[in-house]
Amino acid sequence: MGSQRDDGSVVGGRPETRWCAVTGARGFMARHLVAALLRSGEWRVRVTDLAPAIVLGPGENEALLGDALRDGRAVYASVDICNLHQVTKAFEGVDVVFHTAAADPGKNNFKLHYKVNVEGTKNVIDACKICKVKRLIHTSSSAVVFDGVHGLFNANESLPYPDKFPDAYAQTKAEAEKLVMKANGIDGLLTCCIRPGSIFGPGDIFLSTLDRYGRTHLIVGNGKNCDDFVYVENVVHGHICANGTLSTMEGAKKSGGKAYFITNMEPMNMWDFIYMVQEELGYKRPFKIRIPLLIIKPVSYLVEWGYKVLYRYGIHQPQVLTPARVKYTTLNRTFSCNRAIEELGYKPTVPIMDGLKTTVESYIRLKNKVFLTER
Repeated sequence: MGSQRDDGSVVGGRPETRWCAVTGARGFMARHLVAALLRSGEWRVRVTDLAPAIVLGPGENEALLGDALRDGRAVYASVDICNLHQVTKAFEGVDVVFHTAAADPGKNNFKLHYKVNVEGTKNVIDACKICKVKRLIHTSSSAVVFDGVHGLFNANESLPYPDKFPDAYAQTKAEAEKLVMKANGIDGLLTCCIRPGSIFGPGDIFLSTLDRYGRTHLIVGNGKNCDDFVYVENVVHGHICANGTLSTMEGAKKSGGKAYFITNMEPMNMWDFIYMVQEELGYKRPFKIRIPLLIIKPVSYLVEWGYKVLYRYGIHQPQVLTPARVKYTTLNRTFSCNRAIEELGYKPTVPIMDGLKTTVESYIRLKNKVFLTER
């Protein structure tokens, strides 16, 4: 028996594959999202990112994405979200947009973050309206409710935005989220925002740092603070749940214009998590060094001053050791997923320990493959 499209027509005795677009699609989480959309068999994916052409990573050419690019289930489009014309062209014929593109959080440059995160998101919204896109799922951040001073414990979506943000990333992601939620229901566009916790998973560049310094386990402050880590596939699942919910009339009324925290629902001590990663990497008893906040904080102010000096000379360094980031590593940051459970039907699909093992195994396989290639 034939299947009906939204317009009621039957296509080939089965549902027609629809187009979706993913912005920033070569980013860490977005790569997993693209793969999940292709695996579902329900979507053709317009893979959009800044690079003039797509460069497939190790194993991608022979895997799902490579096959999809060859047979037309995926198409790459070079798009700068700060260019409305490029964004509009990429969204033509698209039903759903997953907007994941954002400025690098490691670069605390307000002008850059405002241009990409705020103005870029406005372009995405405008292009969705022009192209009659039905749904926009925006990747926000749990950082939008964090002031960098006070810890958060089991925070839910009723928590307001802070008066002051710790960095440009958090501030501009909050501004972008407001734009997306305000756009819901205008010109037929339905919107939803996903606020992930601390994402980890295969392809996470953080593992290479832990591997490099794996024999030493640094702890800043008293080491008692908890975080809400979330495996990347669970973040992807949250995005897909949001799209599915907005696809129904009841779900659109319930979830349109809202934001949802997405975590593994397994909050744990941040330093214990890092220690477990080190052990999985093979460093069975990393040497623990505890650094009191009173010592590291003055150093961070000096380092931050150095970043600013280098920036004046055109040298852009990732701002890892800053007062805001040091403070961040000492505070609780845990979130409630009750709203996502009740309204999106979200439930983590991969437990945190399974995700951790898969992440480390993937990293080791890739590391060995690169090693053999370079020999």
